[in-house]
Formats: sequence, structure tokens, C-alpha cells
Amino acid sequence: MIMTKKPSLAFLLLLLMTLSWTPVFSQSLVIQNPVLPGDRPDPTLIRVGEYYYASATSNEWAPLFPIFKSNDLIRWEVVNYVFPDGAPDWAKNNFWAPELSYDEKKGKIYAYYTARDKSSNRLSVAVASADSPEGKFRDHGPLVAQELGSIDAFETRDENGKLYLLWKEDGNSRGKKTPIWAQEINEDRTQLLGEKTLLFENDQDWEGNLVEGVAIFCKNGYFYATYSARGCCEIDCDYVTGVARSKSLLGPWEKYERNPIQVDNAHWKCPGHGTVIENDKEFYMLYHAYNTEGSVYVGRQGVLEKIHWTEDLWPILTDEAGYDKAASSLDFRDDFSKGLDPIWQWRVTQKIKHRTDQNGLHLQASEENEALGTLLVQGTKSLDYQYEAVLTSDPKAEAGLALIGGASNRFGAPVAGIGISVVGNKLTLWESIDRERREIHIQEVSANPVRLVLQIQDGYRMQAKVEVNGKLQDFGQEQDTRHLVPWGMGFRLGLVSKGPSDSYGHFQAVKISY
Repeated sequence: MIMTKKPSLAFLLLLLMTLSWTPVFSQSLVIQNPVLPGDRPDPTLIRVGEYYYASATSNEWAPLFPIFKSNDLIRWEVVNYVFPDGAPDWAKNNFWAPELSYDEKKGKIYAYYTARDKSSNRLSVAVASADSPEGKFRDHGPLVAQELGSIDAFETRDENGKLYLLWKEDGNSRGKKTPIWAQEINEDRTQLLGEKTLLFENDQDWEGNLVEGVAIFCKNGYFYATYSARGCCEIDCDYVTGVARSKSLLGPWEKYERNPIQVDNAHWKCPGHGTVIENDKEFYMLYHAYNTEGSVYVGRQGVLEKIHWTEDLWPILTDEAGYDKAASSLDFRDDFSKGLDPIWQWRVTQKIKHRTDQNGLHLQASEENEALGTLLVQGTKSLDYQYEAVLTSDPKAEAGLALIGGASNRFGAPVAGIGISVVGNKLTLWESIDRERREIHIQEVSANPVRLVLQIQDGYRMQAKVEVNGKLQDFGQEQDTRHLVPWGMGFRLGLVSKGPSDSYGHFQAVKISY
């Protein structure tokens, strides 16, 4: 029989003191950023039951406004689009800043968004609704379209339960202030009611020429408004995030004296335009930012970060977001055997025609998109990658791969691109800007099917390659593509089918290796 001593009173007291000093840690998420890799600006985030749903700006690429789904805020997949068939009839371009809202009592999802009206040419805030984030959305059209433009909608209720719509008046486009307005909206989300109220505008030096991207959340008896300021886009961007609070939705609003609450860190630059959500009693913000290495070539990516609190109850972001995503997790393969993967997009101005079968993708050719041809694209996700396709040469349809950007870095520049393609036995490295095509390198190719490759380094250095007798060979010289990166968007990787409409580019398989 083994005898043991009873613990002494001193030992028990020491054990009790040790336990009382042990810090209690909250069950915070283990975040791997970017959670939405690639160009996903102005992200929005809601929770419906056990799932989270997000969306982001589409710019000029259809289907419009992807719906992402996740059960953990970290891993996301595209499950729907607000407008899978292209733009609503009233809208022509600038498809920005979707904002999802869930009305649990009505059992409906609302998707506010910005677009430019065909008839007035004004930037307008509009709304669509669905019974589920994965269901079919019905467009209800514009709600407000001020002369200077109305963008960046956000829905919330005031302290009495009244439903309000908030938005930014786009005064910076004319060198004016940028008011953040609030106005009551009916429960069907089809009409604004009463008069609008000014919440705040850019009136502090640190805010520069604008405030925008407001998102509201409630805690500690306050309405908190996160918002963005300064310049969102381009290589010289200086976007930052601020916060204001109020006991009443309509004010008065107090801005944090230590704004901005979020600036550049070692991994991310120009952070902003996000949405705050609660998860296990912690608050997180999903926002966009340029990776300090990827910069404008990849675009503004979706970054998730935990919110911390000051002793006087102000939310702050400590810029702790890193770049944690493994490059291999970004790889993509598609042989089109299951149809067209929902990640693929096309120009909102074109109604593309295609079919898929056991032999791959057959993409109808055209001379659209500034004479580039039919484009099927997806965003880039890193600086260094290899983009390749196996395709069957056709005597009429010129099919190939391209890096798709803009004719210049200015806002609204026409689409342009540089790539490698084959028609018959003619293989061409080309660049097309403003409908003028420059043929950089040409040679005959006998293989059919043929494997084409674009190898990208540093986001803009492009080397075209072709497989000859089982070995990859350089095709032409390395090309500097920096002049083609579009304003506010990263490069797109495109499948191109150029030629008469009775011909089709035939792509057997596509692969992107990061």
C-alpha cells in the first residue's frame, strides 16, 4: 500500500494564487489572410443562420457581385451572384460596393449596390432582394442618384427600430465635400421616406478630400461608424480607416480624437471600406487592402482582422493582419468537365456564348472588347505564377491566353491586354491597346493541341512560353506590362477567342500555379 502526504496549507494557498493569476484568453479566430484573395474591393459581410456570406465590388466584370459562403470566416467559396446574367437594364457600368443585409423577420436578403445610370449618367445607389443568399435576386432599381453621385450604401436601424439607408454623396468627384447621409427607407426597401440627415463629412485634415465606405455596428450603448478617408486606389494610394460614434443614429456624431484607427502595416497598405461582424462575442472587420508586395498588380484583397477596444470604449485595429495564405492553396485547375466554374467572369458589355463537354470549353469568338475578342477571365492572386492552357488550334478562331488590364492607368480606361494565341499554325505574341494590335513575335507551330504558358514574376514581368517536343521554350522576349495595370483593379488572367462569330476557341484545360 502506498501512502501519500496530504498537501500542506501553504501549497494549497500557492496553487490558489497561481490559478487566480492565470490570464483568460478569448477564443479568437485563427486567421489566414487574405481570406478573400485576389481583387475583392469593398467587401461586405453578414451572417445567416450558421453560415456567413460576403460579396465585393465587380467593376466591369460579369456575373455581377459574387456571393461567397463560409462557416468559419476564413475559408470561402463562390456560391452565387446577385446578377448572374449581367447588368440590370437601367445600369451601364461602375458596379461597386455591394452591401448585404439580412432581415430575419421577413426572411429576405437585400443587396444594395452602386452603378451608373444609363439615362442620367449619375452614380446611383440601388437594391435587389432574394429569399436566400443562394437564391435568385430581384432588382428593385435605384433609390437615390444625386447630381454629384450617390455611392456606398449601408442599411441599419436607429435606436427606435426605424430602418435607415446611409450613403455617401460623391462630392470629391467635383472637388467638393463628401457628406454621409442617412434617410429612412420603407420596410420593402423600395422607397426612401422623409428628408435626409447629414451625419458627418470630411472636416479634419487627416481625412483628405473624402470620407466614404461607412459601416455601422452597435456596442456599449453606442452606434459606431467605421469609415474610410483619402485615396483608395493606385500605387500612390493613402487610404486609412477612421471611426465615429453616437448615442443616436442621427447624431450628433463624435469622431475619435486619435483617428485614423488603421493605417499601413508591414503586410498591407491602404486598408479600408470594410464591414464589422460579431463572432463569439468578439468583433471582426473584413476590409480591403493592397498587399505590400502584390500592390496594384493583384488588386485590393479581402483581409479579416480582430477589433480591440480602448479603456474609453473606442474600437481600434492594431494592424496585426499578416499574409498567412499558403501559395499552393491558391492553385487552380479546370478541364471544364463539370461545366464553367463560377470563378470565371466576362465583360459586362458582352453576352458571351460557350459550351462545355468532355473535350473542354468551346468559347465563341468575336471582335468585341476593344477588338481583343471574347474574354473569359479571373483575377490574379499573387505576384509570381504560371498561367497555362492546352488548346486546339482552329483555322478561323484565334485562341490563347492574355494578361488583361487597361489602355492606361487612369480611371475608366478601355480594356487592353497582352498575350499569346494561335490560329491555324500561326503562333503570335501580341499587345492590343485602343484597338491597335502590335504583333511582337510570330512563328509557326506544328503541334495540335498546343500548350501555351504565361509566366509572371513581380506582378508585371511576363514571359510567354510554348511547349515544343515536350519541352517548354521561351516565345519572344520578356515583356514589361506595368503600363497595362488598370486603375483600382488588379490584372485579370484571360482566355481569349478572337475571330468571326461562327468560330470557337477550343480550350481543353487551364491551370494556374502560384
